[in-house]
Amino acid sequence: MQAVKICIACHRIKNRYSLPYECTPGKFAGKHKMLCNLRYVKAYLWSEILYQQALKRKPTTMPNRSPDELFQLVKTLEKAEKRNFKLFMNRNAASEELKIIQLFDALDKMEIYDEELLLRKNKGIRKAQLSNLKAHLYKQILASLRVLRDDYNIDIQLHEQLDYSRILYNKGLYLQSLKVLNKIKEMAKSHNQITFWLQALFFEKKIESLHITRSFEDRAGQLAKEVDELDDRLVMVGKLSNLALQLYGWYIKVGHARNEAEENAVKVFFEKNLPEDAASYPGFYEKLYLYQSYAWYGFILQDFLQYYKSCQRWVDLFTKEPFMRKVETQQYIKGMHNLLNAHFMLLNRDKFAETLHQFENFYKSKEANINENNRVQTFVYLYLAKINRHFMEGTFSQGLKMVPEIEEKLEEHALQLDRHRVLVFYYKIACLYFGSGDNEKTIDFLNRIIHWKVDLRVDLQCYARLLHLIAHYELGNYDILEHLIKSVYRFMSKMKNLSVVEMEIFSFLRKSFHLDPRQLRSDFIVLRDKLKKYEENPLESRSFMYLDIISWLDSRIRDMPVQEVIRERFLGGK
Repeated sequence: MQAVKICIACHRIKNRYSLPYECTPGKFAGKHKMLCNLRYVKAYLWSEILYQQALKRKPTTMPNRSPDELFQLVKTLEKAEKRNFKLFMNRNAASEELKIIQLFDALDKMEIYDEELLLRKNKGIRKAQLSNLKAHLYKQILASLRVLRDDYNIDIQLHEQLDYSRILYNKGLYLQSLKVLNKIKEMAKSHNQITFWLQALFFEKKIESLHITRSFEDRAGQLAKEVDELDDRLVMVGKLSNLALQLYGWYIKVGHARNEAEENAVKVFFEKNLPEDAASYPGFYEKLYLYQSYAWYGFILQDFLQYYKSCQRWVDLFTKEPFMRKVETQQYIKGMHNLLNAHFMLLNRDKFAETLHQFENFYKSKEANINENNRVQTFVYLYLAKINRHFMEGTFSQGLKMVPEIEEKLEEHALQLDRHRVLVFYYKIACLYFGSGDNEKTIDFLNRIIHWKVDLRVDLQCYARLLHLIAHYELGNYDILEHLIKSVYRFMSKMKNLSVVEMEIFSFLRKSFHLDPRQLRSDFIVLRDKLKKYEENPLESRSFMYLDIISWLDSRIRDMPVQEVIRERFLGGK
């Protein structure tokens, strides 16, 4: 690609991005004006800047996920599970089983799955048999994990009892099988496990219809009544869980409602799909999914009071039935996360601190560390809450101390983390750097979002670009700002994410190039006063949730870091 010659006014850009451009000696001059032909190649220059940035930093795609499922499974095993697998396999010393152990050890030692290297280092394994060995090893690992007793997993315990009941039935021991089924029903009822309860009832109906057990009189009528009641509850759970899931899916893809049309669409969908008698059902799961539905509904519409009330009820369910925290740990973790988020949105400082302390204690508990899934989710939501605390208190620089640990954890849990959570972390870390005044690092983390082609959280992608634009403005990269403004404007317009607030910001940035530096302060004041009028309008103030524009404007007006403006406000509100 032919190099573009640019004037000395571009020297700052050249150094900032280590671009391979040269100036023509003695031909150009001027510190702030572009006197060369750069104005004709702005788009080319900017594309080169992005390309060079991409070469310099780490890849911005998801952390590398090996496509090999067996390798993924092996890498998730803990020391005790690996030891158990070896004991499980050594019960059979057949030659094929020895090859399985050899393959397991080879995969365990590998950092990245490489089939050629695997075969080269393990001569006893032929390529023709590798596929079958891998399939067999996968099944054996799952079988070894299955025999490990998991007292924290009620699903596995109930499945085990159902298996025992089936074995006894096949042996012709009908009464013993029924006895096990009664035990299953009691356990399922006490743990709100409707589906297992129903499975036990259906199996019991089968036994009673095929064999004369004389276990109870009028058993047919009782069984029919129990099945009808549970079936009705299961239908309600299905409807409410569908509603909660669809609303959450809408938020993950789009974010908050961006205009009246989307707001009305969400309201119509919610009212149409919410069963009229949903609130009359007393069961745990009926209430759980009902509260979740109202939580997502309020969150999408930016009705944060509704969001808070629903999240509090969600968490209160686990307070009323504490044993369910063991059964549905993931739902409890998600509920705590949303309750913390609601306190953050409403600036309930004392409640936020109290709930965060409670969640930090849970993070250290046995329940939170019983398996990898719980550990990962607790880490994600706890550290997002900790970052929010620094946003709330204006201690951005202090929050940056967590960044190395967060990046290490993101790498460690790359297999388990979904793209949405990683995007959120990148954006929040970028905001920490922006608030602390490090615009260079802000741009680095925002580029990870901008160059990552994912079809979710359109809102986050839009505001990442807007913050990216402001960070360049703060750095004084005026030579590329005109192109950036057009690019970000087009993107946000295409994504239907432009409100009056963003329009005012774009308008200000366009004309700020031509303003006298002495006039800028008064223009910042005018812009701040304009935007403050929209703070109470949910559809126009979405920007304030993603980026504290008002605090940034105050920082420019008062010539002080953003974090100091927020810190001063926080201390004044105590």
